[in-house]
Amino acid sequence: MTSAPLLEVDGLVVKYGPAVAVDGVSLHVEAGERVALIGPNGAGKTSLLAGISGLVKPSAGRVRLEGRDLTGRVAGEVVRAGMTQVPEGRQVFPTLAVEANLLLGAYGREFRRELVSATVRYARRRAAIADRLERVYTLLPTLFELRERPAGRTSGGEQQMVAIGRALMAEPRLLAIDELSLGLAPLVVESLSESLVRLNEDEGVAVLLVEQNAVLALDTSSRRVVSCCPARAPRSSATRRYGTPTSAAGST
Repeated sequence: MTSAPLLEVDGLVVKYGPAVAVDGVSLHVEAGERVALIGPNGAGKTSLLAGISGLVKPSAGRVRLEGRDLTGRVAGEVVRAGMTQVPEGRQVFPTLAVEANLLLGAYGREFRRELVSATVRYARRRAAIADRLERVYTLLPTLFELRERPAGRTSGGEQQMVAIGRALMAEPRLLAIDELSLGLAPLVVESLSESLVRLNEDEGVAVLLVEQNAVLALDTSSRRVVSCCPARAPRSSATRRYGTPTSAAGST
């Protein structure tokens, strides 16, 4: 019997009011796989990721993680189910120390609705969280050197490391990263991509990389999915050449 994919997205539709950002896209990620979703600005990549990770409620379609239906669930439930996201633009807490930013990832893993009980659960797992923090520092040693510095006083590449480390503190089986290379120098991007490959190979964490940098996507992933154009863009030469948005799930 064939096991279900780690992540299965079937016919997902994401709308913002009347505007359709994602129109019937399907894709899957197997356990331990590295998949890149490639496409230009406006192709709906970030909206697709938002629909998968619970930041936006899909209008139609299904999202399953290890066979469990997570369609329309809030982001916290998706994190606890085993998927975390590194958002576009890093979105660190600038006044908090780097280590405090990382620990928030572990706290979010425990948080549900009630603050006191979540804090108690966090305290009970303190040893496991300390071990996880050590593993993050091993993967991204620069963060250990910066652990007491406010995250807002670090470089763009260092903030991207903080965002990745924070996501890893939630102990995901699938790490989704939105625009890893955005605004970063090529050498920094190369170092981060090497860390992701090492994470995947050493710990078996699957990676879904949403990226418009095709070279990075090709170098980092074992399989690629191409998002060709906006879901409701006017018909143009690009649309005529590459087909409709529902063909955006063609993998290579």
